[in-house]
Amino acid sequence: MAGYLSESDFVMVEEGFSTRDLLEELTLGASQATTGKVAAFFVADLGAVVRKHFCFLKYLPRVRPFYAVRCNSSLGVLKVLAELGLGFSCASKAEMELVQHIGVPASKIICANPCKQVAQIKYAAKHGVRLLSFDNEVELAKVVKSHPSAKMVLCIATQDSHSLNHLSLRFGASLKSCRHLLENAKQSHVEVVGVSFHIGSGCPDPQAYAQSIADARLVFQMGAELGHTMNILDLGGGFPGLEGAKVRFEEMASVINSALDLYFPEGCGVDILAELGRYYVTSAFTVAVSIVAKKEVLDQPSREEQTGAAPKSIVYHLDEGVYGVFNSVLFDNTCPTPALQKKPSADQPLYSSSLWGPAVDGCDCVAEGLWLPQLQVGDWLVFDNMGAYTVDTKSLLGGTQACRVTYAMSRLAWEALQGQLLPAEEDQDAEGVCKPLSCGWEITDSLCVGPVFTPASIM
Repeated sequence: MAGYLSESDFVMVEEGFSTRDLLEELTLGASQATTGKVAAFFVADLGAVVRKHFCFLKYLPRVRPFYAVRCNSSLGVLKVLAELGLGFSCASKAEMELVQHIGVPASKIICANPCKQVAQIKYAAKHGVRLLSFDNEVELAKVVKSHPSAKMVLCIATQDSHSLNHLSLRFGASLKSCRHLLENAKQSHVEVVGVSFHIGSGCPDPQAYAQSIADARLVFQMGAELGHTMNILDLGGGFPGLEGAKVRFEEMASVINSALDLYFPEGCGVDILAELGRYYVTSAFTVAVSIVAKKEVLDQPSREEQTGAAPKSIVYHLDEGVYGVFNSVLFDNTCPTPALQKKPSADQPLYSSSLWGPAVDGCDCVAEGLWLPQLQVGDWLVFDNMGAYTVDTKSLLGGTQACRVTYAMSRLAWEALQGQLLPAEEDQDAEGVCKPLSCGWEITDSLCVGPVFTPASIM
């Protein structure tokens, strides 16, 4: 092992232990605390991250994964992914500082934001980060001036009109402008070593990857004609983090593999990368949030109801809202549905309920239209699949974090991470070995795992 992650970084759990067991212990402790300061916290299953990694290697064996730090920069996630040998895609100076702080070498960092501050470019130059992306002349000129030894990756636009996030509205050069940018780079003595693209998350059409890979092949040809030695293809991200996504990861991988075989066949000398965020962390994180206040609102009864008790709806206030942990409500148009820490009895009446965050405005609505039993201040709500874009890099660097994270991993996952449960090297005939890699609560879900894959330096 590389030594990024140690047993002191997480809670070791045994087979049969569940997230709910751990959450129950932690919520009980928080409820009994006299200070009453803990109103929300995460539980992160690092074993689920390990399992996702081996799944990725199984379905995309030619692709070297880089982790998009902006998606979730919590230290436990960064350490376990560094231990697995991933590179890191950083979009800011703060993210580069964070991954270098835990010991990740500069050769495993991509500065993937095609529109960077000059200070960020200078930081990359000073600290040995040489692989940078660009998609316009202004960005190229900044790099020429502040980091002339950088190796550049040209980011091209994609057809992502069906994605939840249309990144091509902001990032990516059109195919028509690529030759001009490559000529400009050649005249400025800047080395362009590859092409990247990024399909926005939530794209229901895996053929968007095939089209972008075909477009990248054209740009490679342009580069070769102009004297650039291009040997990196970066597939970006957009891979689903949930099992129930419209397009399964396996389907995307099949389309990508076919396109790679056609346009960048094995042995062509091109290193294939991908920048994954949601894929690794979405399902690994669960958040528990306590109710800090409530208000009952009597609804206006209809004429038929005027003789009986007036119906009511209940407004619950939480200490986390859409400007924090639940920002997916704003950015992904989701409606988080909680699980109750205390199971209601079958005969309990249900009330129309809404959940609101701490901001004093009308936009901090986490969820509405929920039918919940009568809950009390201090009760806990549990939300699954909360790993993506819920942890802030700035709070980590500043030494404070609004939501504490408790990391957990099963002993089996820990041993798999250490290489003890992987196929023996001498067994060349075995296609893989089924080993459960996630925490105890997913122990029944096994995964066929191939040999450990440790990406080499990108330079």
